[in-house]
Amino acid sequence: MAALPARERKAVKARTADLLAEEMSLQQLRKAMKKTQVAIARKLNLQQDGVSKIERRTDLLISTLSDYVDALGGELVLIARFPDRPAVRVGSIGAIAEPAKGPPEKSRQSRKAA
Repeated sequence: MAALPARERKAVKARTADLLAEEMSLQQLRKAMKKTQVAIARKLNLQQDGVSKIERRTDLLISTLSDYVDALGGELVLIARFPDRPAVRVGSIGAIAEPAKGPPEKSRQSRKAA
């Protein structure tokens, strides 16, 4: 790095900062948005400790993450990336599925009785 010209070092440092900014924890994101846990809790109809628990979790439901991002004033967008095709925006996650047409399937127990 020291061998690079000053202009290139500056560009590398700026790009590094950009890359680091692309990945944040929920807590870091909330703080960057200048929001408190109490403010987010009010919007999510939770207690402050509920927001703290969400921020500490390593595995969240997409709907929980979406609600959290909405409470920050944003929109969660899910992008799937593949090596052999362009990125795809994943939509309708959690949308209510249409009920199946036709008669309901019999349960395993009722089939045994028949």
